[in-house]
Amino acid sequence: MSNVSSLVSPLGRLAGKAAVITGGASGIGASTACLFHENGAKVVIADINDNKGEALVNKLGENDCYIHCDVTKEDDVRNLTDATISRYGRLDVMYNNAGILDCPMSTILDITKEEIDKVIGVNRVGALLGAKHAARVMVPQRKGCILFTASACTAIAGLLSGNAYAVSKHGVLGLTKNLAAELGQHGIRVNCISPYGVATPMIVPNEAEVTNMEQTLTGMGNLKGETLKPEGLAYAALYLASDEANYVSGLNLVVDGGFSIVNPTMMKAFNLIH
Repeated sequence: MSNVSSLVSPLGRLAGKAAVITGGASGIGASTACLFHENGAKVVIADINDNKGEALVNKLGENDCYIHCDVTKEDDVRNLTDATISRYGRLDVMYNNAGILDCPMSTILDITKEEIDKVIGVNRVGALLGAKHAARVMVPQRKGCILFTASACTAIAGLLSGNAYAVSKHGVLGLTKNLAAELGQHGIRVNCISPYGVATPMIVPNEAEVTNMEQTLTGMGNLKGETLKPEGLAYAALYLASDEANYVSGLNLVVDGGFSIVNPTMMKAFNLIH
């Protein structure tokens, strides 16, 4: 086999693995569920949108299942984990992807305590509970992979995120690092994926507006000629969940086309002058 062909990864990169995906009924979660399924995983889709979750499972097949789960409720997360073990006898990947937005254009003066509690409850507490119960079953296994969806706002400020959302996602990044250090001794890898803006139903509820939003986000982005779609984040999750990333832990994989490393101020000023 040539060196080139040996680097081509076939389908089946998650063969035999059981994977839970919270927020798995739509957007990044649904794309990841489909890709994990295609790569041989037994997928548990967890969400509060029962209709979309059931419809996706029916599309994927009988080896996968849907479980209603509100990630802010520990009993729901405990049941999700126990049901996965009961059905498949193992838990290999826990992808804590469920999340919500605050108002991206709100200021610190506008934010309400109710909004803070809601965003922190889903994005940060939900991630913490998911990790807790994943670790509960992965530690005895002496192996496993815990993933989170964070945000490119962990790498750069002012990325169209409100303050509550920024706080929640920075918390997810901190949790990733802490758990990678804590759980490494048990053979458990912990990583997070931090996307640039992507046109998911959470951002664009009206499907007819997806193309316009993608064009807007691409226009604001750094990498031209490419558009970030949910599938792009699914492939990042597939890599981190697979054995190809067997020594990758504590990573914040920023998928933003270089947006967070570029200061466009001088380039914009130069273009205005010329």
